[in-house]
Amino acid sequence: MPSRRAVLIAAFCLATPLVAHAQGMMRFASANFAAAQEKGGPVIVHIDATWCPTCRAQKPILDRLLGQPKYAAVRAFSVDYDSEKPVMRELSAPDRSTILVFSKGKEVARSTGDTSEDKIAALLDKGL
Repeated sequence: MPSRRAVLIAAFCLATPLVAHAQGMMRFASANFAAAQEKGGPVIVHIDATWCPTCRAQKPILDRLLGQPKYAAVRAFSVDYDSEKPVMRELSAPDRSTILVFSKGKEVARSTGDTSEDKIAALLDKGL
Protein backbone atom coordinates (compact mmCIF):
# COMPACT_ATOMS: atom_id res chain seq x y z
CA MET A 1 0.00 0.00 0.00
CA PRO A 2 1.49 3.37 -1.00
CA SER A 3 2.26 5.84 1.75
CA ARG A 4 0.23 9.00 2.15
CA ARG A 5 3.27 11.02 1.07
CA ALA A 6 3.60 9.00 -2.17
CA VAL A 7 -0.09 9.54 -2.95
CA LEU A 8 0.21 13.30 -2.33
CA ILE A 9 3.32 13.55 -4.52
CA ALA A 10 1.60 11.62 -7.32
CA ALA A 11 -1.50 13.84 -7.06
CA PHE A 12 0.65 16.98 -7.22
CA CYS A 13 2.54 15.70 -10.26
CA LEU A 14 -0.70 14.89 -12.07
CA ALA A 15 -2.36 18.20 -11.19
CA THR A 16 0.55 20.54 -11.95
CA PRO A 17 0.25 20.39 -15.77
CA LEU A 18 -3.49 21.08 -15.49
CA VAL A 19 -2.91 24.16 -13.34
CA ALA A 20 -0.19 25.46 -15.65
CA HIS A 21 -2.43 25.00 -18.68
CA ALA A 22 -5.36 26.71 -16.97
CA GLN A 23 -3.18 29.76 -16.28
CA GLY A 24 -1.94 29.76 -19.88
CA MET A 25 -4.71 29.50 -22.49
CA MET A 26 -8.41 30.07 -21.80
CA ARG A 27 -11.20 29.13 -24.19
CA PHE A 28 -12.35 32.22 -26.04
CA ALA A 29 -15.50 33.91 -24.77
CA SER A 30 -16.47 37.33 -26.14
CA ALA A 31 -17.18 38.76 -22.68
CA ASN A 32 -13.83 37.59 -21.25
CA PHE A 33 -11.96 38.80 -24.33
CA ALA A 34 -13.67 42.21 -24.13
CA ALA A 35 -12.86 42.49 -20.42
CA ALA A 36 -9.20 41.63 -21.07
CA GLN A 37 -9.09 44.17 -23.91
CA GLU A 38 -10.64 46.84 -21.67
CA LYS A 39 -7.88 46.41 -19.11
CA GLY A 40 -5.42 47.42 -21.84
CA GLY A 41 -2.83 44.77 -21.07
CA PRO A 42 -1.38 42.30 -23.55
CA VAL A 43 -3.83 39.77 -24.97
CA ILE A 44 -3.16 36.93 -27.40
CA VAL A 45 -5.55 34.74 -29.34
CA HIS A 46 -4.50 31.41 -30.85
CA ILE A 47 -6.68 29.94 -33.61
CA ASP A 48 -6.28 26.23 -32.96
CA ALA A 49 -7.42 22.91 -34.41
CA THR A 50 -6.79 19.62 -32.61
CA TRP A 51 -5.99 17.86 -35.91
CA CYS A 52 -3.56 20.56 -37.14
CA PRO A 53 0.14 19.58 -36.84
CA THR A 54 1.26 23.22 -36.90
CA CYS A 55 -1.16 24.08 -34.08
CA ARG A 56 0.11 21.08 -32.10
CA ALA A 57 3.66 22.39 -32.53
CA GLN A 58 2.65 25.90 -31.43
CA LYS A 59 0.77 24.86 -28.27
CA PRO A 60 3.74 23.70 -26.16
CA ILE A 61 5.75 26.72 -27.27
CA LEU A 62 2.96 29.07 -26.22
CA ASP A 63 2.51 27.19 -22.93
CA ARG A 64 6.26 27.44 -22.21
CA LEU A 65 6.42 31.13 -23.05
CA LEU A 66 3.25 32.01 -21.14
CA GLY A 67 4.70 30.24 -18.11
CA GLN A 68 7.62 32.68 -18.00
CA PRO A 69 7.45 35.64 -15.59
CA LYS A 70 8.03 38.03 -18.51
CA TYR A 71 4.60 37.11 -19.91
CA ALA A 72 2.72 36.94 -16.59
CA ALA A 73 0.46 39.86 -17.55
CA VAL A 74 -0.57 38.30 -20.88
CA ARG A 75 -4.14 37.03 -21.10
CA ALA A 76 -4.29 34.21 -23.64
CA PHE A 77 -7.31 32.82 -25.43
CA SER A 78 -7.74 29.79 -27.66
CA VAL A 79 -10.29 29.71 -30.50
CA ASP A 80 -11.35 26.36 -31.94
CA TYR A 81 -10.96 26.46 -35.73
CA ASP A 82 -13.69 23.88 -36.33
CA SER A 83 -16.45 25.20 -34.07
CA GLU A 84 -15.87 28.94 -33.60
CA LYS A 85 -16.12 30.38 -37.13
CA PRO A 86 -18.10 33.46 -36.00
CA VAL A 87 -15.26 34.41 -33.65
CA MET A 88 -12.75 33.95 -36.44
CA ARG A 89 -14.82 36.24 -38.70
CA GLU A 90 -15.02 38.81 -35.89
CA LEU A 91 -11.22 38.73 -35.58
CA SER A 92 -10.67 38.64 -39.39
CA ALA A 93 -8.58 35.52 -38.85
CA PRO A 94 -9.68 32.79 -41.28
CA ASP A 95 -6.73 30.41 -40.83
CA ARG A 96 -5.81 27.90 -38.17
CA SER A 97 -2.40 28.23 -36.48
CA THR A 98 -2.86 32.01 -36.35
CA ILE A 99 -1.64 33.93 -33.31
CA LEU A 100 -3.02 37.44 -32.83
CA VAL A 101 -1.44 39.90 -30.38
CA PHE A 102 -3.33 42.84 -28.86
CA SER A 103 -2.10 45.69 -26.70
CA LYS A 104 -4.12 48.57 -25.28
CA GLY A 105 -7.21 47.17 -26.99
CA LYS A 106 -5.76 47.13 -30.51
CA GLU A 107 -4.22 44.40 -32.63
CA VAL A 108 -0.47 45.02 -32.88
CA ALA A 109 0.75 41.84 -34.57
CA ARG A 110 -0.26 38.48 -36.02
CA SER A 111 1.42 35.41 -37.38
CA THR A 112 0.14 32.32 -39.17
CA GLY A 113 1.92 28.98 -39.23
CA ASP A 114 5.01 30.00 -37.28
CA THR A 115 6.57 27.26 -35.12
CA SER A 116 9.85 28.95 -34.20
CA GLU A 117 9.98 29.62 -30.45
CA ASP A 118 12.17 32.70 -31.01
CA LYS A 119 9.74 34.15 -33.57
CA ILE A 120 6.71 33.43 -31.42
CA ALA A 121 8.45 35.06 -28.43
CA ALA A 122 9.24 38.12 -30.58
CA LEU A 123 5.58 38.19 -31.63
CA LEU A 124 4.40 38.11 -28.01
CA ASP A 125 6.93 40.82 -27.12
CA LYS A 126 5.08 43.20 -29.45
CA GLY A 127 2.17 43.16 -27.03
CA LEU A 128 4.21 44.01 -23.94
